Amino acid sequence: MIEIGRLPNSRAAQALIDYLKGLNIDCELMPTEQGVALMIHDQQHFEQAHFEYLHFINNPFDEKYLAASWENGDTHTKLDYGSPSLQLVSQFITGAGPLTLSVFFTCVIIYAAMNLGFANPIFEQLSFFGAIQANTSGEIWRLFTPSLLHFSAMHIIFNLLWWWYLGGKIENKLGFAPLFILLLVGGTLPNVLQYFMAGPQFGGLSGVVYAVVGYTWIMGHRRPESGIGLPPAYIGFMLLWLVLGFTDMFGLSIANGAHLGGLLVGVIQGFIDSKTRKI
Repeated sequence: MIEIGRLPNSRAAQALIDYLKGLNIDCELMPTEQGVALMIHDQQHFEQAHFEYLHFINNPFDEKYLAASWENGDTHTKLDYGSPSLQLVSQFITGAGPLTLSVFFTCVIIYAAMNLGFANPIFEQLSFFGAIQANTSGEIWRLFTPSLLHFSAMHIIFNLLWWWYLGGKIENKLGFAPLFILLLVGGTLPNVLQYFMAGPQFGGLSGVVYAVVGYTWIMGHRRPESGIGLPPAYIGFMLLWLVLGFTDMFGLSIANGAHLGGLLVGVIQGFIDSKTRKI
């Protein structure tokens, strides 16, 4: 059984199940702590089913779902989609675990504080070794904490969306441990590589993001039953962005070392877990 996504209630999910049935894709509901998970039987239908799931959550009142319920489902049940705002909040919470959400909100709080006049003291405490004129020897946390710093809205939005989407999948499917390892290793070793490539003035969760991308890529390919696969187009986009970062064609300050290091960390852990982890 492979999960394609989650919804806050079974009545809303039934509309999508009825629609997928019309596409000859068998889908079942599995109760979760908050809402339901949609599970399909055949890996070859994953990309199409996941695409339809993403369309459904963006257009839940599309007439084609009502038509599918009349043709393939129980026409005596009136679908209850719930409040759109509550549905969005529920999907945000159920789409991630405690670790994913903790890192997400930590980055948001730090970014907000930096934009409320505390940028200098925060940078002084969390930046990499040598980024400030002070003796920082022994402050070992500086290997990791630059990963929590973000310097623009686009920077933090890009990183946190990927972190929530992929980190949440890993934590919900495989548990706390593999994501914690990716966070710890992907948030330190790529920072070291970035330091040697471009110096200490950097920050951002992108090294960890590329770690979860690499891990999802390998696990999805080698262990598709894990349910954390990523469509090839998404992988292609992230790899293209990685390559373009080295060309400097956008004139942006991109932590290419952290990106490359994070991807290698995720790929290596993916190969290890694909051989040793029980799903």
